[in-house]
Order: sequence, then C-alpha cells, then structure tokens
Amino acid sequence: MSEGTSLIESSENGTDVSQEDTGAMREETHDDDMILSCQTSVNLVPFVGQRFVSQDAAYEFYCSFAKQSGFSIRRHRTRGKDGVGRGVTRRDFTCHRGGYPQTKHLEESGGGSGGGGKMQRNRKSLRCGCQAYMRVVKRADFDVPEWRVTGFSNIHNHELLKSNELSLLPAYCAISPDDKSRICMFAKAGMSVRQMLRLLELEKGVKLGCLPFTEVDVRNLLQSFRNVNRDNDVVDLLGMCKRMKDEDHSFKYEFKIDGNNRLEHIAWSYPSSIQSYEAFGDAVVFDTTHRVEAYDMLLGIWLGIDNHGMISFFSCVLLRDENVQSFSWALKAFRSFTNGKAPQTILTDQNVWLKETIAIEMPETRHAFCIWHIVAKFSDWFSVLLGPCYDEWKAEFIRLFNLEFVEDFEEGWREMVSKYRLHTNKHISSLHALRMFWALPFLRHHFFAGLTSTCQSESINAFIQRFLSAQAQLDRFVERAFDVVASIDKPDMHRKVQKVFLKTGSPIESHAAAVLTPYAFQKLQDELVLAPQYASFPLDEYCFQVRHHTELNGGFKVIFDPCQEHISCSCNQFDFSGFLCRHVLRVLSSSNCFHIPDQYLPIRWRVNAMSSTVHSERIHYLQSMTSELVAESSETEERLEVACEQISSVLSRIKELPRGGHEEENVYSCPSDSLIIPEVEDADGIVHTFTIGTHHHDSIALGKLKERRARDGFELSRKRRHCLEPCCGQFGHDASECPVMGGDHLNGRELGYL
Repeated sequence: MSEGTSLIESSENGTDVSQEDTGAMREETHDDDMILSCQTSVNLVPFVGQRFVSQDAAYEFYCSFAKQSGFSIRRHRTRGKDGVGRGVTRRDFTCHRGGYPQTKHLEESGGGSGGGGKMQRNRKSLRCGCQAYMRVVKRADFDVPEWRVTGFSNIHNHELLKSNELSLLPAYCAISPDDKSRICMFAKAGMSVRQMLRLLELEKGVKLGCLPFTEVDVRNLLQSFRNVNRDNDVVDLLGMCKRMKDEDHSFKYEFKIDGNNRLEHIAWSYPSSIQSYEAFGDAVVFDTTHRVEAYDMLLGIWLGIDNHGMISFFSCVLLRDENVQSFSWALKAFRSFTNGKAPQTILTDQNVWLKETIAIEMPETRHAFCIWHIVAKFSDWFSVLLGPCYDEWKAEFIRLFNLEFVEDFEEGWREMVSKYRLHTNKHISSLHALRMFWALPFLRHHFFAGLTSTCQSESINAFIQRFLSAQAQLDRFVERAFDVVASIDKPDMHRKVQKVFLKTGSPIESHAAAVLTPYAFQKLQDELVLAPQYASFPLDEYCFQVRHHTELNGGFKVIFDPCQEHISCSCNQFDFSGFLCRHVLRVLSSSNCFHIPDQYLPIRWRVNAMSSTVHSERIHYLQSMTSELVAESSETEERLEVACEQISSVLSRIKELPRGGHEEENVYSCPSDSLIIPEVEDADGIVHTFTIGTHHHDSIALGKLKERRARDGFELSRKRRHCLEPCCGQFGHDASECPVMGGDHLNGRELGYL
C-alpha cells in the first residue's frame, strides 16, 4: 500500500471526514520506485465539498490528479435515490485497478449433452480490488446544476507507476486536439506516420519514443479521418439544400467557400421557421456554445419562445472559425433570411467577438448575456476561493441579479465585494464591468419573453442536443433540423387546447382566459392571485403607490390613465415579460376597471398569434402589390385600361364571397378576428366558452355551457346569466336587467351611443 495517502469519506446521510497524516502528502520523497501523491500540488488534491460545473469537469480534474500520482481512472456510473427520470445524479470515478476480474464462461457448441459451460482461458487482469475513488453528486442550486465531491479515497493496494510508465496506460495514449490538427496537416502534405512522429518529437522537445501516443494510435486516427469524406459531405450538403430550395422556394440557405474550395460557412432556415420568427422573433437566443467535433465547426442556433412557452427554431449556421468575420457573416445571413428584420433583444454567451459583431450588425438590438452560462462558471471561479462561504455568496449574487432598481444593485454589489473581500478578484471586476449585459436591473426596460430565466437553459440545451445527436454525416444536420422543426410545428392538442381554471372570479381573469394561451394566462393569473395582497394609495389623479400589506414604506409607482388607457409600473414587468404585474392589476381592481386594454394583451401571447402574423403579412403584401400595380398601370393608357378591367372583375368576385360568420344567439357581434377558447372552467365546475373581440368595449359572451351532472334523478342544464356592461360584470342578471345601468342603456346601445 502506498504511503502518505489520505482517506476522506462522505456517507449519504451526512459527511464524516477523517484524514490520516495529510501533512505527509506535502513532504518530498526521493524513492524512485514509487510516485506518491505528495508530488501533486496541494491545489490538485480532491476534497469533500469541491464543486464542478459538470461531471466531465470532475473527471478531467481527477484524471489530472491520477496522472501526477501514478495511476489512471475509469468511470463507474451510479444512479442516486432520486435519479428516476432525472438521468445520472451520482458518478463514481475509480482507480483503473479497482474491482475484480469476472470469470468468463463459453457455452459448448456441437454434440455435447447437458448444455453446460466450460472455463474460458482468460487474459491476465490488472484489477486487484483497489479502493481508491472519487464520488460526485449532482445538486441544483437556483436551477443551475453542479457536481459536488461527496466521497474521496486515495488508498491504493498496489504500487503506483513511475512517470515513464504512465504512457503505457491506455488512458494516457489520447491525442490532443492540437496534435490531431497537426497530424491531419502532415497527412495532407504526404508525410509518413514515422515522419509525423519524429517531427512532433522535435516540436515538443521530447526524447525518441516519449510522445503520449504511439504509432498505432496515429494510424487509427488517420483511418478515422479517411472514414469521414468531407468533400463528399460538402457536396451532399449543398445538393440537399439546392433540392429543398427547388421543392420549396421559401426555403432559404446561404454558404461561403474559401480559397481552397472548402465549405467555410453555411446557414439555412425553413419556411415555417421564418413564419415563427415573424410572430416570436422579438426576443431570441443565439447559442454558439456547441461544436461539431467531427468537422471542427462551430454550431450556432437561433431560438426563441412561442406563445405556448415552447422553444421555437428560427435558423441554424455552421462556422469554420470563431472570430468577428465569421460572426458577421452569420448575422448578415440571418438578417437576409428575415428580410432585414432584427430582433428587439438577443441573448448570447459571454463572447467578446460576438459582442463586438452584434454592436455593428444589429445596433438597434439590445444585447445581453445568458445568466445560466455565467453562473455555470462560478464553481470553477469561486468554489475554492470562498470555501464554506461559497453557497452564501452565490445566494447573494442571485439576489442582486433579480433586484428591481439599479441603485439597489450598485449598493448591494459594493457590500458584497466588501463582505467577501473580492476587491482584487478579476472575475468580480469583469462581471461588474459588464453588469449592463447580465444584471436584470439594467435589462428590465427591454422585452426578453422570459428567456433570461435559468429554467429555460435545460429546455434549450435539450433542443440543441437533438441537432448534435447525428454527426456521422454533415448533411444529416439539415435533415435533423427539418425533423426537429417539423416535430415542434405539429399542433399539440394537449398543450394548445386545455382547460383553464378560473381562481378569482374577476372579469379581468375571464377576459384574459379568452384571449391568451394557457401558458400566458397562467403567468397573468399568478399575478392576479397575488394582487389582493397589495394596498393601493392614490398620489394624484393618475398616480398610485402600491406596496405589500406588510410593508409600511416603499413600494412601486403605478400610472393609470383610464381615458387614454395608459398603464405603467415602476417594476417594468410588462416591458420585460409582456405580462401585467400584480401592482397594475391591483390598481385596475381598485379603480373598478373590469377589462385589460388590448395593447396590454400582446399578440405574441395570444391564441391566434401565428394567424395574426400571417394575416398581417398578407395585408402588407397586398398593399405592396397595389402600389406596384398603380405604378405600372399609369405608364400607358392600354395598361391602365387592362388594370381597371381586371380589378373590377376581381373586386366583383370578392364581394360575392361571404363575410365573417353571423352572430350566435346571446353573443354580441364581434370583429372577424375574435377569439374563441373552448373550455374555461370556474370554481363551481361550470365550463364556459368565451368569445371576445379585439376592441376593449367588445363584450364577453357566454356560449355553450356544459351540461351538469343529473341531480335527484332529473337532468339539469343550467346557463348562468352574466351582465356584460363594463361597469357591472356581475352574474345573476344580463345587460337588459342591470341594476347599475338602469333600463335606458339598451336604447343607447341601439342608437349607437354605447
């Protein structure tokens, strides 16, 4: 057994740490027969409580420790108790000599009887039951997963290897990406394998035969290169795009070939993706954190969120290089797909080249950094530095990130830096310098559709993994993208038509339920449920101070002008997410306002968001054709005569077509783009159908009501009458019997005064 080792154990119920002579690990030794862990820097020794951004990062750290200590490691997957449906939640990394060899049996073939087995000649195994290991467990703080070390043992029951023996272990025969690139270049130059190895030895300054890989490894790598015919893949990829363009002219793609006739960049988008962008392209994510390793190309995907809260695909790009020129080409290609329309806001990784390019190519777009990419780096940046204070500091950072006002953020940041003595930390200085790109107090004036939430990171990553699952052929990315887009474009009836349960009985709630998708309605309903907990104090005619009933000071300022139907709140939630906040809803309720003005129910969150976008596009197209028709027809008298004749014929045919549907019984007339949501269930179990127009004075009418269960042997079908007057909105009577309005208001409606 190796000397000078330590044991750190952690049980599942709690952490029980014991150490044996950890000081010996720091002492120097001159024993040539053994490489002890004391030769490793103390910063590389794993410890219980250490954090990693992923299990791969933990593996790389433990692998570095093992290499300096004289052994290699292997993965051993273990699921935690709560791992059902959540994937791997615990991972053990063991010594390469851990465990015991299994005895193999070979079934007898041929004429023997009994079907027994006989012992197979086994190779000699290196496994000897070594107990050295490191265990990491997945935890999720603030919706950001990280892996923590919960167990570590460095006791070996075998001798550790010398430095010149480590290269014989398979784990350390890997070829680095840089060396792969060099070998690929040497192969294109026509060099032999032995010449490649000699040149790499000279470049690295190592002795003959001391490279971390062998001649066999290089030959295997070259064979894998030959299995990937990039030239054919490029031809297939471009050919597929051309075929799709021929089949559907709305399909769009662009590509660039470099001076060596290699594919340098390519981007594409589908017709349905462009339509989705027209409706939901106000806030987008441009993810460039993944690569196609087989071809060493950067994968960039444009994503957004639709009116049902689902990820929406807009476009995809493959880039050979990661620099300003490449990103500039990608942004220009994307804008050409969208007819020059840039998003209002864009979220990216913290990439200096991308930041510079967006400022040039999309100057009107508000650029921000994805907070989940930033938080994911914290375990590497601050875990060891802050030690036991790391969790407390992280919670404070998340609190500052979610603050409402810039002044509170700046004051809290100074206190945090002072409390944890981070004045000279380079990461803290960089975060503060770029705070306008990630801190919510600086972003709340801009619309992000909820994409800044860390809970969106998992769905976005899962979406991107579907693109990365087929890397065998380059043209598979186009097919894969088409399959993914087609699958998310299919209507999900469970998602799009589902029961919406009313909780408050407020007419505002009924109004929103009829217009918004279930996802958007739930967001607004959550605010509506919390609104009664707040008190509203009028400051002047249109200004109110709103604060929680437990607070004596402070609060938020709400501006409400009922004549102009203007609403605003100092929390800026509507600007940020597109949903009215609880403060505004409290003021509306206290002001006896029973509807939400149309401009505060954005089209992008409505049930008919896509159809409204397509309808608007056709109107614009008709207007452009009309302008072109007038310009072309005015050239000659003959053209003008033909145009008038044809337009008269077309107009006559249009007038013969039916207009919008006729009025239903008990349903007031609504514009043609009124919305119908089939099922809205209230607290009494009665299911309603609401019809609502686009103008704020259009009435909400109760349609088909679901028959209730038979009572006492009788079939009972009940329709609850509902007053549709804006100043009433109560149940139990209709507009003709409204006690608030009296009996003359119907005459006013008939005369057109209401």
